[in-house]
Amino acid sequence: MKFLGINAIFHDPAAALVADGRIVAAAEEERFSRRKHGKRPLAFSAWELPEQAAAWCLRQAGLSPEDIDVVAYSYDPSLVTGRPEGDWEDLRTRYAVRAPAFLATALPGLDPGQVAYVPHHVAHAASAGLASPWRDCAVLVCDGRGESVSHLAGVYRGGELEVLAAQELPHSLGLMYEDVTEHLGFLRSSDEYKVMAMASYGDPRHLEALREVIYTTGDGGFRVEPVDWNVYAKALPRGAAWTSDHADLAASVQARLEEVLLELVRWLYERTGARRLALAGGVALNCVANTRLLDEGPFAEVWVQPPAGDSGTALGGALHLAQAYGEPAGPMPGAALGRGFTDEELGAWLDVARVPHTRPADLAAAVAAELAADRIVAWFQGRSEYGPRALGQRSLLAHPGHARNTERLNDVKGREQFRPVAPMVLESRAAEIFGRGPVPSPYMLFVHDVRPGWAERIPAVVHVDGTARIQTISPREQPLMARVLIEFEARTGLPVVVNTSLNTAGRPMVDDPRDALECFGSAPVDVLVLGPYLVRRGEVFGS
Repeated sequence: MKFLGINAIFHDPAAALVADGRIVAAAEEERFSRRKHGKRPLAFSAWELPEQAAAWCLRQAGLSPEDIDVVAYSYDPSLVTGRPEGDWEDLRTRYAVRAPAFLATALPGLDPGQVAYVPHHVAHAASAGLASPWRDCAVLVCDGRGESVSHLAGVYRGGELEVLAAQELPHSLGLMYEDVTEHLGFLRSSDEYKVMAMASYGDPRHLEALREVIYTTGDGGFRVEPVDWNVYAKALPRGAAWTSDHADLAASVQARLEEVLLELVRWLYERTGARRLALAGGVALNCVANTRLLDEGPFAEVWVQPPAGDSGTALGGALHLAQAYGEPAGPMPGAALGRGFTDEELGAWLDVARVPHTRPADLAAAVAAELAADRIVAWFQGRSEYGPRALGQRSLLAHPGHARNTERLNDVKGREQFRPVAPMVLESRAAEIFGRGPVPSPYMLFVHDVRPGWAERIPAVVHVDGTARIQTISPREQPLMARVLIEFEARTGLPVVVNTSLNTAGRPMVDDPRDALECFGSAPVDVLVLGPYLVRRGEVFGS
């Protein structure tokens, strides 16, 4: 059977295809539309569907809309409670009720009767529990909101979900973090990771006060009382300079979030006795909290869905229905589930653009030489990543041994200078350089302590608190990138390369060759690697 998953109702619209017991494709609409997050999370934007992503998923499998057996829509309007008629929020429900007709219009030939609603947090849970490497595990979902709840705690046994707790709105850890994001001058439902980064610069001096208004209830749930954030730091206009007061607020909120999550997972462990925990929901993209859950929590293993935010519910909805129909399709094969291009297609793009290029006999050695010479490399290989992290398919690479490269990369991307960049390292070398977080860590969803003696050697990837958000590379899964790391170490003595996403501020990650060429042309990047081809900036634009 063929299952098409659709996320559309809040933000990060996406589509995913599960066919004949296999995860075939998944992609976010932003990669096609070039609108960051696809759309803003407004009630009256709920009608916007991931039309391009869905159409591509079908093409990838050689299918037409008529071939789809079931469409999983990751929101169930029948579960919405307490929304007054006439309120803007009611538009979400109205659009969701009409989603089958909208989908049939977007995908001509699709039978509206094939559309099935999957509760939002059940779709999140499936994206974690059913996509994880395990059939049996506890699962925790925490985000801004779904139909009427903001969290789910449960357990998968034999692929079947038992829900043990769900927190009703308006109490929401995700919405609380969004409020702080907006208060600190960032874009809510978009820039929450900036608050996490800012927290490293502050002192959690308001933690005791926040414990009074953000607390667990002992039954698997929690409460978030109304908070006047101005008591702790004056609200910042968008883009304004922040002070130590703002960093202290960020640090306090981050610390309280971590404490509450620890209490929730301890309750879940007591109820299930499971050894393994799978996480999803936007809060699960908080890699600092994830590491603390693994380090201090009771679970022996923790797995996080790479697109843990709403885009992941497209995959989760499809997996949930595949399981219900007796065709389980997990575990997830990796995050490289998006668009890919043949060498011939990539070469044709370069020819049409009249861009001088070479095809090195040993691409890994050529790229390592460029990196060793302290050049910034735009790296475009294979199928694009599903989710917000650049994982070696659409990346900017640089030398980690020069502290100034953090500033260089933030300048290239046009973003705040307090934003960190991440290290790539061979899975076999990670434990000697990084501690506390898990190894392997292929999805960049945990932070690791940088071991003594290494921070001075790789300063570009060490955050202000002495941690780094690493990505481990497996030679079996990413042989070319593994060879780049080996060749780079042979030239520099450093087994680490800087990795950050291939995009500029406010733009989605590069997805197709045109995006790559446009980014290369507009940003001060030294080298573009497009599949097997290498383009040097000086040969295109002059030195």
